[in-house]
Amino acid sequence: MDYSKQLAELLSQENVDIIIGIARAGLLPATTIACMLRKEYYPIRLTRRLNDEVFTETPQWKLRFPDKILKDKIVTIIDEISDTGKTLSIVTEEAYKFGAKQVISAVLISHSWSNPIPDYVILKTDELVIFPWDYKVYQKGEWRTHPEIEAAISEQETKLK
Repeated sequence: MDYSKQLAELLSQENVDIIIGIARAGLLPATTIACMLRKEYYPIRLTRRLNDEVFTETPQWKLRFPDKILKDKIVTIIDEISDTGKTLSIVTEEAYKFGAKQVISAVLISHSWSNPIPDYVILKTDELVIFPWDYKVYQKGEWRTHPEIEAAISEQETKLK
């Protein structure tokens, strides 16, 4: 079964008022789940990246919550993956500052070292995760493997030798 459908089924029991998707890739499952559950949906962006390259050590706010929408609401924050957990932690804290009554974190995939572990996780794995939207990038007129994916695969191959 599709991970987004599984997450939607779990979240349907939470009486969620608003779904927040973390841009960029978190918008994909968040939009899908918001449509499946027929809930209000808003995107935000908190990232360490600029033009898809890591730019800062700490995630930086690029797009915050719209004013006053979270007050007294049950809010679900959705991202595609929780690696360190830092982004979800910052977003959760900010949602409470904006007046959320309850904040639920949900991801498709989480690593075991994520701190905190999201409230809802479909797959926990410490393996290299390659999402379909990350594998190939279009550069200089051709499709090629994403440079970060190439580097990660090469590192794994080196460890196996």
